[in-house]
Amino acid sequence: EYLARVHEAEGKLDAAKVAVDKAKLYYDRIQKLSVNSIESKQTVDDARLQLESTRAAVVQAEGALELARTYLSWCTIRSPIDGRTGILLMPHFVGMDVAGQWIAQRRDCVSMYSRQKNAYVNHLLLTKRVRFGHQDIFSRQEGLRPIIRGMRRNKPLFYLPDQDQGVKDGAFIPFFGVPAATMISVPRIAKMTGAKVVPVTTRLLPDGEGYVVTFYPPWENYPSDDDIADTRRMNEFIEQRVLEMPEQYFWVHKRFKTRPEGEEKFY
Repeated sequence: EYLARVHEAEGKLDAAKVAVDKAKLYYDRIQKLSVNSIESKQTVDDARLQLESTRAAVVQAEGALELARTYLSWCTIRSPIDGRTGILLMPHFVGMDVAGQWIAQRRDCVSMYSRQKNAYVNHLLLTKRVRFGHQDIFSRQEGLRPIIRGMRRNKPLFYLPDQDQGVKDGAFIPFFGVPAATMISVPRIAKMTGAKVVPVTTRLLPDGEGYVVTFYPPWENYPSDDDIADTRRMNEFIEQRVLEMPEQYFWVHKRFKTRPEGEEKFY
């Protein structure tokens, strides 16, 4: 829709420029004729006003085209760095699938999902997430290899990193001051692929008015040589977003389910 608006605005600008050319030719001809008193001063004034009006229409059309291109840019996903793919890091907010589907309609991605115990729910989740474009989605049980292969085909990774998957492939990293089992895969994937990390969040507007999907600037100096420090940085970023809308974080995932040895269970 927004691309069509750009094309429409471009057409109107071209038409406005043609109208200026025609008005200029007419004004020049009338002005020459007025020298010999063939055309009246009123006719010359009318021609001049017509020329000024067409020039104003060009300025207006240029503004409309700039606005249409701005709207289009808001709906265009670009790689964070030319020639590289990216990791679209999406914390678990309740509107996360809105961002996923918005992106999927504009860019083929690779992603992961957790197999559900209920076969119907598992089928529904999987089919709905791949219905646009040519998405590659793999279960967590398949590991990182298919993810890396997809990223090397220049597909960005849509990744939700803040679930408690135990500490076999992670570590206890503070989350709001509480040790939380956190995967340290984000810095590792970034190292293996050279991808930039681009955080994304979705906020639900009140009264069902819609959603706001926000893309944050790519993280600089990431990853470092310290996977734990990099993962702590990720958790700190998520904490900041949670504080902005705590009621929309997906606490149902039991973020503190896995506890360090000897600690009492939270749930």
